[in-house]
Amino acid sequence: MYPEDEYLMLSGIQHFAFCRRQWALIHIEQQWEENLRTMDGNLMHERVHDDSIREKRGDLIVTRSMAVSSPRLGLSGECDAVEFHKDKHGIPLFGMEGTYRIVPVEYKRGSPKENDCDVLQLTAQALCLEDMLCCEITEGFLYYGETRHRIKVTFDAALRERTEAVIREMHELYQRQHTPLVRRRKACNACSLREICLPGLEKAKPASAYLREMLHGEDAI
Repeated sequence: MYPEDEYLMLSGIQHFAFCRRQWALIHIEQQWEENLRTMDGNLMHERVHDDSIREKRGDLIVTRSMAVSSPRLGLSGECDAVEFHKDKHGIPLFGMEGTYRIVPVEYKRGSPKENDCDVLQLTAQALCLEDMLCCEITEGFLYYGETRHRIKVTFDAALRERTEAVIREMHELYQRQHTPLVRRRKACNACSLREICLPGLEKAKPASAYLREMLHGEDAI
């Protein structure tokens, strides 16, 4: 169990899975810059994250911007949307008749990614909801604005273990206040922190090697 002052942002899992250095720059060093992609994503989430909206359509209830947390995982954050489907095998909800099955839905601006960063974030939301509501959540959905299509995610044992391992690694780096080095890749070109991270400098010679060369010439190489 983590104390509240050690909770990490649930949304940081996506940053961490994409690039550990990006996550550390944002969540440890508190550095951030906007670009067109992040601004577009923020606009989309502003439309989704209206906690004044609670929809009820027949046997379906949808809540927006639902706050979630888990002392076991040391996480807190918000779910874009949580659907409550009336189901005889579900759980009771305060003030509502019957029982409901819980389905988290995460909204993303672009298209499905080759990596699993979005899947891990959605899984972490499900784990937090399970801990809060004492239930089991078997599936959720990722909705992508570019394709306007939902992708189903099944929360199997392997995905749960992978997500919890990532969360433990996040806590380890945060406790050490450690910002990892970067390995430059194609995705760096679209990163909003490119000018802060300066991934190209990783290939530069250490200052000590440069000074040795200046002082002693080629013999120092």
